[in-house]
Amino acid sequence: MGLGAVPGRQPEFREGVALAVKYAKELKCPRIHLMAGRFPTGAKRDAASTEMEATFIENLRYAADILKQENLIGLLEPINNQISDPNYCLTTPQQAAAILEKVGRPSLKLQLDIFHCQIMNGNLTQNLKRYFPIIGHIQIAQVPERHEPDSPGELNFHYLFQLLESMNYSGYIGCEYKPKGNTLDGLSWLYAYWEDHCV
Repeated sequence: MGLGAVPGRQPEFREGVALAVKYAKELKCPRIHLMAGRFPTGAKRDAASTEMEATFIENLRYAADILKQENLIGLLEPINNQISDPNYCLTTPQQAAAILEKVGRPSLKLQLDIFHCQIMNGNLTQNLKRYFPIIGHIQIAQVPERHEPDSPGELNFHYLFQLLESMNYSGYIGCEYKPKGNTLDGLSWLYAYWEDHCV
């Protein structure tokens, strides 16, 4: 789950950034996910949080300068600690936005995963509007089972896609979900959306 905020492992983080940049350039991928990492086993969260945030900020400033030189964007993704990973240390858009502000580098952005955001915050319309200026990538999955957007669940993706269009979002939307069955069958939601949207 990454090393970005893990104290004492800065050299490994820097090696990872160098390798990620190499792959990104070869694959012509303009964005790199910089993962924060987990709280150490048995650590007191309050004490560990302060040190981990300081480490993350230090590492992100280092990475951001390299990414700027390479014309790449680094992404921070909050991951919910309710059902995905209870020990991941970056869990909310608010936390990520505060860290991005402290780092203060335009080559870093927020990777907003709608699945994680709904679980940790809800209020997706206002969160999308609030964080839109710092969003560098968006990912989707239905809540709570993390299946296709048209599977039964809490979210109305037709509405969310229209909202993103109204805000002139021009980036990709990553489909980070677990198909309920066959992958091609699972993409039928996309064809249905295109048919409805293009008529």
